[in-house]
Amino acid sequence: MSYSVGQVAGFAGVTVRTLHHYDEIGLLSPGGRSHAGHRRYEDADLDRLQRILFYRELGFPLDEVAVLLDDPDTDPQEHLRRQHALLTDRIDRLKEMAAAVELAMEADKMGINLTPEEKFEAFGDFDPDQYAAEAEERWGNTEAYRQSQQRAAKYTKEDWQRFMAEHEGIARRIAALMEEGVPAGSEAATDLAEEHRGWIGHSYDCSYEMHRCLGEMYVADPRFTATYDRIRPGLAVYLRDAIDANAARREK
Repeated sequence: MSYSVGQVAGFAGVTVRTLHHYDEIGLLSPGGRSHAGHRRYEDADLDRLQRILFYRELGFPLDEVAVLLDDPDTDPQEHLRRQHALLTDRIDRLKEMAAAVELAMEADKMGINLTPEEKFEAFGDFDPDQYAAEAEERWGNTEAYRQSQQRAAKYTKEDWQRFMAEHEGIARRIAALMEEGVPAGSEAATDLAEEHRGWIGHSYDCSYEMHRCLGEMYVADPRFTATYDRIRPGLAVYLRDAIDANAARREK
């Protein structure tokens, strides 16, 4: 039995454009074609797509996924064992994060101020106070910094956790556009750049000029570059370009 590209997109929860892209780069080429030349996917293709999506969910870039899947020394069972181990690690990490959020909720309800150690725990490897002194030195005299300090003082640990999850979601959607080959200046990419600017608004009013400056910093500062490029290599540059295009579009 074989399936059309539309059916497979529906099964897997991906776009037809994504499947076309996978075919174009040789990551997932359908096993057959209809009489009219349309793509037809067979069961083996669906198995490969499942493995691709597992690895993508775990943060592997497409070029690494291709290498993993095409390794002649690795059989399907080995892929499943590796993915199971990676997913188990992620589940354990998410459980730790959930416990930290529950602690934050309880602390907020009882009016308890969290210690720096507890604050760090909720963010895993990211300490929101790590660059506080540097930020004050660089931007302490700006209105944006004053707004940031005032708003941050009102936020709970749960608020910060929600903001970080929101940022992760925006970044991953931008990465998905990049992966599909959508230009950074496209409407879809600039709309997400605008959403990113709105996310910054949790901290301070971010003008288009300031957003452009931030975009440049994401590329110039290795720490910020690493934050985005861990999701997908090159994402910091793509986001910077989308921010520039969005500012140009909105300022007209």
